Amino acid sequence: MKIEFTKMQGAGNDFIMVDNRNGIIEDSRKKEFVTRFCPRAVAVGADGVVFLENDNELDAKWDFYNADGSSAEMCGNGARCFTLYAIAKGVCTDTLTFRTIAGPIGGSKSAEGRAEVTLTDAPLPEHIQSIDINGTDSELYFINTGVPHAIMPVDDIEAIELKKTGAAIRYHQHFAPAGTNANFICEKDGKVIIRTYERGVEDETLACGTGSVAAAIVGSDKYCLSAPVTVITRSGDILNINFEKTDNGIKNVRLEGPAVVAYQGTLEF
Repeated sequence: MKIEFTKMQGAGNDFIMVDNRNGIIEDSRKKEFVTRFCPRAVAVGADGVVFLENDNELDAKWDFYNADGSSAEMCGNGARCFTLYAIAKGVCTDTLTFRTIAGPIGGSKSAEGRAEVTLTDAPLPEHIQSIDINGTDSELYFINTGVPHAIMPVDDIEAIELKKTGAAIRYHQHFAPAGTNANFICEKDGKVIIRTYERGVEDETLACGTGSVAAAIVGSDKYCLSAPVTVITRSGDILNINFEKTDNGIKNVRLEGPAVVAYQGTLEF
């Protein structure tokens, strides 16, 4: 069967978007679809797939999958792309609320065509002052911003053996059994620079929305920055993260940045 799709990217984080409100792709075949079309060089290539679904209470529901076919609770850049995709599909005008595993997410389109999403509340970061990573005593922070993220502050972000160190953190027994995404951050000119090893992709991605939120929250303490915090992703695109920090956790988390259509097409599935 032929499946129409839209390829979108937000700050270099790229996704295959499919309007599945008619149920053309059954739940039992979604993993097959994802693992067939996400590999680069041999297919469309993407960090994940988002299916637009109907919802009985909210404007829409999304069903999100990582490139390896695993279901994920949340993806910040995917949510921003999904917001503009749903608006383009006529689900709503400029704002919507959609259901995710992590909870309802609000999205909106700015006059400049950028997208902002309001994410779920998060707990305060856990400061892990000493943990063995590949035989090195390291400092990490851990926070769940919809999905789990470990944050490692570093002096030289270019010197990190990202895939090796990222995998060691991602599969570390401290974060078992679910594992975690691994992010490396430093501060420059009052901004947070980030690189991410993404769970489910099992490699570096050009951006990660929930990881950037985690980096902004940790960076606000580590580098004495005030919200909103500007995060520079590996793609060079800029994400703006606003939030309120309370004694009980992180509230009113908002992620804003670019989200664009790369191309549209039809897949034979």
